[in-house]
Amino acid sequence: MAVQRLRYDVFVAECGAAYDGIDHINRLEIDRFDACADHLLLRDVGLPQNSQVIGAYRLIRSDHADAATGFYSAGEFDLSPLTGSGRKLLELGRSCLHPEYRRGMALLHLWQGLSAYVVEHEIDDLFGVASFAGTDLTKFQHALRLLHNEYLAPLHKRPHAIGANAMPLTGLPSDKLDRRSAMIAMPALIKAYLRMGGVVGEGAYVDHGFGTTDVCMILDATQLSARQRAYLGDF
Repeated sequence: MAVQRLRYDVFVAECGAAYDGIDHINRLEIDRFDACADHLLLRDVGLPQNSQVIGAYRLIRSDHADAATGFYSAGEFDLSPLTGSGRKLLELGRSCLHPEYRRGMALLHLWQGLSAYVVEHEIDDLFGVASFAGTDLTKFQHALRLLHNEYLAPLHKRPHAIGANAMPLTGLPSDKLDRRSAMIAMPALIKAYLRMGGVVGEGAYVDHGFGTTDVCMILDATQLSARQRAYLGDF
């Protein structure tokens, strides 16, 4: 419930998410996947106990997905290249940090906890939706097309956006792609995934309920470099 309260503060109160199932009375952001998932919590133990959770990830392994009748991302992307690979998968979702902790070491601490989880469960591939704030693609078209042009996942493990809200990302010619604008518009979390060797699926998905434009990120945990492993501590 502490995680769901934090998610409500971030996704609903701060970012304006609006969809059926939000518990506005108790200020909880909750869905059917929560009960089947593991939840990684980051605490600031210097705060009062009822407000110590300042960061979170929702972690859904393949066996969790079986219990929940699928992965959350499957509502936006065709995941069959991943789910049919025979590799051990971990879906990362609902990543959030309290606003006061977004410029410090909090994300690194979350990732160090995540790294221990990946090792414990022998995960091969991590994936999940990562979001641009807003549904007007013209505001971050260069960032989206940079992802499409330079960070597209190999075909054998490339999910693609599905449904009426799926948006193709046709590549801009290199001489028309404004890399500076692309990197300014690129969310910090996506930049971090790219630095770790992350790649993206085909297309984007416009999530009107959350007010975001989503891409599917994939990270091969077995291919992290020695430098990246040392940075994370446990990978």
